[in-house]
Amino acid sequence: MSVQQRRREIVRRLHRDGYVEAKKLSVELGVDASTIRRDLDGLVRGGQAERTHGGARPVGGAAFEVPYAVKEFEHRRQKVAIARHAAKRVHEGDSVILDSGSTTFQVAVALRHVPDLTFITNDLRIATLLAGVPGVRLFLAGGELLNTVYTLIGPRATDFFSDFSATWAFLGADAVDPAAGITNTNTLEVPVKRAMLAASATSVVVADSTKFGTRTLARVADLDEVDVLVTDPGLDPARAAEYGAVFEIAELDD
Repeated sequence: MSVQQRRREIVRRLHRDGYVEAKKLSVELGVDASTIRRDLDGLVRGGQAERTHGGARPVGGAAFEVPYAVKEFEHRRQKVAIARHAAKRVHEGDSVILDSGSTTFQVAVALRHVPDLTFITNDLRIATLLAGVPGVRLFLAGGELLNTVYTLIGPRATDFFSDFSATWAFLGADAVDPAAGITNTNTLEVPVKRAMLAASATSVVVADSTKFGTRTLARVADLDEVDVLVTDPGLDPARAAEYGAVFEIAELDD
């Protein structure tokens, strides 16, 4: 497990439990105590955690976003495969809403060469990528910038999506659970994501297999509110059945 993967796992446990114990992390993540101390200290320096005696807790007790610099390189091969699989649905002339995130960024990469597409997004990195593609029609939401993940949020961003009726919406997810549905770490992003769902004829959630069977703070949608879930083969097929007939698994490239 890389440093980024280990720290993301610590972040997940902070969201889930509201506290992590250094000694327990050392045992369960298979590293020595000094490594865990460095991980926790790094999260503290980044303003993502507060140290406590023997462990750490979320800052102010609230959930926080994992920076894009961490997300971008995690499970990259899986994200590319998921994005390519999901993008096969899109045809010339379609309109596509793209949620912010590292997996939806890969959807944008996969769609760059489909002619005559209209894109609608609240992600600055996606907008920058697509702005250089000839023939693309691009709409970018306004609103407040959520700095570490290049996401525009707030009432202006939410209202922006209510003006559209798109063919597709591709959404990321921090967690997907059979009972809790699609959930997100940051409550501020939820109204925008729900507006995206309402503004599309068909919604596709793209999320790597590590997101499944987990839940985070804020509910985005029940599973029956989205049309398709796409993930990678890392999810046990027996578990996949729990998510319904809309479930698809992308093949990884050799």
